[in-house]
Amino acid sequence: MKAALLALLLSAATNTLATPADMTSLYDQDRQRTIPIAITTPQQPNRCTKHQPCNVAFISAGYGVPHQEYQFISKLLTAQGYLSVAIRHELESDPPLSVSGNLYQTRQENWQRGAKTLRFVQKSLVKLLPNYDFNHVLLVGHSNGGDISSLLSNQGADFISGLITLDHRRVPLPRKPQINTLSIRASDFPADHGVLYSKQELVDYGGCVIEIPKAKHNDMTDKGPSWLKQSITKLLAGYLTNKSCEQLTSL
Repeated sequence: MKAALLALLLSAATNTLATPADMTSLYDQDRQRTIPIAITTPQQPNRCTKHQPCNVAFISAGYGVPHQEYQFISKLLTAQGYLSVAIRHELESDPPLSVSGNLYQTRQENWQRGAKTLRFVQKSLVKLLPNYDFNHVLLVGHSNGGDISSLLSNQGADFISGLITLDHRRVPLPRKPQINTLSIRASDFPADHGVLYSKQELVDYGGCVIEIPKAKHNDMTDKGPSWLKQSITKLLAGYLTNKSCEQLTSL
């Protein structure tokens, strides 16, 4: 436990990009569960202090995708002054993600476990890294990681400042105006009914849903085509600089 926490602090202090060689983890004693994470600090970490803590973002990987394969997102976040924490939600010992039945019901075990993991990571790191604002965390999630992030947002976790999903498909976006929400959509699979905002809900809750033409669900990672990563990055940058949905749509 002590070794894992020390490795985490060293990783944050050296501002190294997440790679298999410098991955670290947290250990949830209550669940006896190891949680692999990869931390990347802001490009100018010296600006982060206890009195002026820097922003924080959690990146939740899609099912079966290594949590280190969203470095194009981490790079943008750290350039914008964020501490980026990429999180792996599934371990080899976990049951496989359900692919049958009512998926909103049969996948609850996975999503609830992931929501507990996000709460645990926040609770742990707020103590370890006082120069970063873990009381206002931006959640970013791809696919199943987006479902997990949306579920936690719907549970009322009080440390969430915003939500970005990359083509999640099952869990409804939060109907809460205090959570600034952007959902970036691929074009090969539709979301389940009621997951995304209706036209009226876009007005009521101030969220934003943008589809990228010809984008594929499985390509929203580091392994995706350059043009798609550039499109996603442009939308994320606009969100981080508080552009309106209308402005984001025109990018």
